[in-house]
Amino acid sequence: MDVINGMFPLLAASGSGGGAGSGGGQMVSMFVTFGLVFVVMYFLIIRPQSKRQKQAKAMLAALKKGDRVATIGGIRGIVHSIKDDAVVVKVDDNTKIEFSKSAVATVLNAARPEAETQGASAEIKG
Repeated sequence: MDVINGMFPLLAASGSGGGAGSGGGQMVSMFVTFGLVFVVMYFLIIRPQSKRQKQAKAMLAALKKGDRVATIGGIRGIVHSIKDDAVVVKVDDNTKIEFSKSAVATVLNAARPEAETQGASAEIKG
C-alpha cells in the first residue's frame, strides 16, 4: 500500500482519513501550479510558433516571379515561375530547379516593378 501511496500522492491525500482539509488545499495548489505552467508554456512556446507559421504562410502567398529567395537547403536564386504548390527557381543562366513552396526559407529581396527599376537606373546614370 505504501508503494501505491508513493506513486500516486493524490490518491494518498484523498484516501487518508486524518487530514481531509489539507488534501483539498494541496489539490487546489497543484491545479494552480499546472495552470501557471500551461500559461507560461503558451506564451513562451505556442504563441511565438503560431506567429512564425502565419508569417511564413504570408511570405509564401506573397511570393512572385522575380523575387530573390533562399531555400532551406541554402540554394539561392530568382523565382522563375510559380505553380500551385511548387516554385521554379532560376539558379544560373541555364539552370532552373523546381522546389516545393515549403522549401523556400526566406525572400531575400522582393522584385521591384519595371517602372521603378527603370527610374532608379535613370537616376543613377543622370
